[in-house]
Amino acid sequence: MVSKSVYLEQASEPLPDRACGSKSFLDSVTPLIITFNEIDNIARTLEALDWAKQIVVIDSGSTDGTLDVLSANPRVRVIFNKFEGFAQQCMFGLSQIETEWVLSLDADYVLTNDLQRELAQLTPHATQSGFRAAFVYLIHGKPLRGALYPARTILYRRALATYNNIGHGHKVVIAGQVDDLSSPVFHDDRKPLSRWLASQTNYARAEAAHLLSADPSALRPIDKLRRMGWLTPPLVFFFTLFVRGCAWDGLNGWHYALQRLYAEILLALQIADNRLIAKQHSSTKESEVETSC
Repeated sequence: MVSKSVYLEQASEPLPDRACGSKSFLDSVTPLIITFNEIDNIARTLEALDWAKQIVVIDSGSTDGTLDVLSANPRVRVIFNKFEGFAQQCMFGLSQIETEWVLSLDADYVLTNDLQRELAQLTPHATQSGFRAAFVYLIHGKPLRGALYPARTILYRRALATYNNIGHGHKVVIAGQVDDLSSPVFHDDRKPLSRWLASQTNYARAEAAHLLSADPSALRPIDKLRRMGWLTPPLVFFFTLFVRGCAWDGLNGWHYALQRLYAEILLALQIADNRLIAKQHSSTKESEVETSC
């Protein structure tokens, strides 16, 4: 369990200045960010990247002021690319980067000071192809004791990375050894609840299609439960509150638990609806065959 006070104090500690002309691992790293209408988040993400010589941002047509924030930062290079999927955006982004290493971030990821120090001191050996980070989840700026957000490979050698779309999300596949970083990333999404709610129907539709079309034996245990379509919502709600500890995070924790419950209910409904539609189509085809005979 992550100590909230540790990371709140850490966030306010200044980073040591890098000596003029000194070299560090950070000089070989380019942050890559995918954006679309991230005005509520992007400034905080950029503030934690002031060590980067260049930040590559792939935007798909933001209209909320995100581009104004990005253009005000001389180290940011913004490239427009029509959105056809997260994996496609990321692969396009990789093609725009020249450094050996890439730091892949969502627009609501904020590097903790401890993580910045850790990255600056990294000396990867030849067999290390990437590094995975855990997350501290924040609701309205307050860190939670725990969450369901999985660790992700955020740092990797550009030439060894391939992105794939999976359900409503995406995953990077790294050719080679991936190790864990010691320090976490803040997941701090401040977009309004209405934006989150509006996105969930599309997410549920994509995730249901993925779960129902996948080979069940290849699914993770949690996804096998989700594929059942009815058991997961209450289990996730209980697990989030009492196993992850969100019940003791006050209103922020309950907010997160209710978000997860809502998302799982939508997914369960979508899975049930897909199965009912498939059953109806199957019955219709059987009736047509009988009639033609």
